[in-house]
Amino acid sequence: MKMSNIGLIIGREYATRVKKKSFILLTVLTPLLMAALIAIPMLITLYQGNDRQVISFVDGSGLLPSYFENDKHTEYRFLPIETTQESIKKTFATFDSDAVIYVSPLDSALNVNVTAYTKEPLNMETKLSIEKKISTALRDNKLQALDIKNFDEIMEKVRSDVRVDAYTLTDEGKEKKDSVELYMIIAYVLSFLIYMFVFMFGSMVMRGVIEEKTNRIVEVIVSSVSSFELMMGKIIGVALVALTQFAIWVVILGGLTIGIQSAVSGKVAEKMAEVTTQMSESSLPNANVNPVDLGEIGEISQIMDQISQINFGQILICFFIYFILGYLLYAAMFAAVGSAVDNEADTNQLTLPITIPLMLGLFIMLHTFQHPSSQLSVWASVIPFTSPMVMLARIPFGVVPTWQLLLSIALLALTFIFIAWASAKIYKVGILTYGKKASFKDIFKWLKYKD
Repeated sequence: MKMSNIGLIIGREYATRVKKKSFILLTVLTPLLMAALIAIPMLITLYQGNDRQVISFVDGSGLLPSYFENDKHTEYRFLPIETTQESIKKTFATFDSDAVIYVSPLDSALNVNVTAYTKEPLNMETKLSIEKKISTALRDNKLQALDIKNFDEIMEKVRSDVRVDAYTLTDEGKEKKDSVELYMIIAYVLSFLIYMFVFMFGSMVMRGVIEEKTNRIVEVIVSSVSSFELMMGKIIGVALVALTQFAIWVVILGGLTIGIQSAVSGKVAEKMAEVTTQMSESSLPNANVNPVDLGEIGEISQIMDQISQINFGQILICFFIYFILGYLLYAAMFAAVGSAVDNEADTNQLTLPITIPLMLGLFIMLHTFQHPSSQLSVWASVIPFTSPMVMLARIPFGVVPTWQLLLSIALLALTFIFIAWASAKIYKVGILTYGKKASFKDIFKWLKYKD
């Protein structure tokens, strides 16, 4: 084996692929789309718009006015209780409202029927808010009907909001604040990217082999280099293409992340200033402050704080290690399959043993989100064919001992060496075999051939 020959193949594969327009577009657009998927929901959460909706009530119960107070987004109006449902249907436009809510008089069980009339469907947030406030009004009325003394004082004392602050203790006794939801998001993104890129770039190697074999280019190439050198050159060349994309993505995403954090921090600061102004203008603390605003500020600030505590450097290093080793493992198998067929349509049967472990790793990954330390998760993160997906799903939770990580990487590397040796034997025979679709029996026969 001559390293110079492998270097020539690597250079050819790399230059051919990075000069394609599809590579340039994918490299630029992918991080932009990923950043948009992260940033847009956060910005939408902070932005409520300037539209003000008007909701009118026909309150047959007489309980609701004190529970529906106007805010900057919604104006509540109460129509005469003589207004009937038929008149609402016939003269809806005269009410100048986005919705008219008809609330029936109280029945014997102190309950009501509620009907909403709109020209456009009532949005879910508004509907849930109305349901909650009417339910609260009915509950309070039923409790007051029991004639309990000091009812308001008792209700204030028994009302509790519980929030669990979770911390993980290290071996040194130090604590680290947990965010299981954030860990799950990071784990899912990393594992799915590993699955997608290993499959995508591995298939790219297979298609390249089939294309050269179909065009008979391979016959010319193998007259100058060995089949093993050709296979390894293609695999490493595509790997460098992938690493080039990742490096560009890290730079672009790093810049976009800084920009997103600045934008979100600016929005949080703006909303906090608005809340502070409302509190200072009010004689009663928080009297005119929308609790939703305070909740949104607290949640987003907490998320930003938790993100800053995550060791992204360690996660990126592990991602690159598992991507490279996982890609090399599966690319060697894809290259062997590509050498055994004459066209891509014949690959379905032969790629089944390759795709099953990948899919299995993806399914176990979903289990790992809930149980990162279960026996299934631990074993699947060590077994080479599933470890790239499953281990990346465990790492963000911080539950992976160093020995498990090192064992997983070592087994993955050793398995690649064995698979590369076996694939090279298949590749050597298959690359020059034409006119017949290879079966598993043929492939096992090729493995027995002596070098």
